[in-house]
Amino acid sequence: MPAVVNHAKRQLREGKLAIGVGLRQARTVDTAQLFKTAGFDWLFIDCEHGSMNLDSAAQISAAALAVGITPVVRVPGLEHHHASRALDNGAQGIVFPHIDTPEQAKRVADHCRFPPAGRRSMGGALQQTGFAPQPVGETAKQVNEETLVVVMIESPQGVENADAIAAVPGVDALLIGTNDLCFEMGIPGKFDDPRVAHAYTKVIAACKKHGKHPGMGGMYSPELLERHIGMGARLILSGSDFALLMQAGGARAALVRGFEGRAR
Repeated sequence: MPAVVNHAKRQLREGKLAIGVGLRQARTVDTAQLFKTAGFDWLFIDCEHGSMNLDSAAQISAAALAVGITPVVRVPGLEHHHASRALDNGAQGIVFPHIDTPEQAKRVADHCRFPPAGRRSMGGALQQTGFAPQPVGETAKQVNEETLVVVMIESPQGVENADAIAAVPGVDALLIGTNDLCFEMGIPGKFDDPRVAHAYTKVIAACKKHGKHPGMGGMYSPELLERHIGMGARLILSGSDFALLMQAGGARAALVRGFEGRAR
């Protein structure tokens, strides 16, 4: 059986946006279908800052595979077992935080793909191929092709090394974590600072040079999304379950309270 198509990766290959939503509060498997129906391409399952454990991430990943929205797990560190356990249990992509050097990028990319493309260990039948019995080499080849490896650029050092990081085989996308980058530059929350635009220009140019996909996260206002998508960002973390709940919840509460004075 062919591996489940990585929808987000296909969008990127076709030059389209791959729009993701962050999961920190969500825990139930129907979240996958909900956000698929809402129009998202991938789930950013956050195991770095959220309290979600591996089992919850695996359950949501399995549900996502079934409905065609790409499950991508942000792992809490660069150790191999964080990536391999998520991938062995349904994830189609891994986001690695705080990548500053090409050596780090090479190390984490190798964690995500089976030989000869990397050094990932084969743990048996995989959900990504429907647990179909087939030659193990064929399984490895198919799953390698459909795995999305994303490294986060979150420091001036990472920006400076963007060209070398983008040149690393096995890395698919460089996603700028704009909040942490601004903190590292001493300008927290100042997304309009020219240094932010310079960082995006540099990273996007490196991605285009080496055939990788530029991504953005941490900036969610319509103006900032439009600006950086216009610059070339394609892998878009467009918001989170928490932010969407607060936005919609606040609007609904205000709407209903607006009727209070009309009560008889």
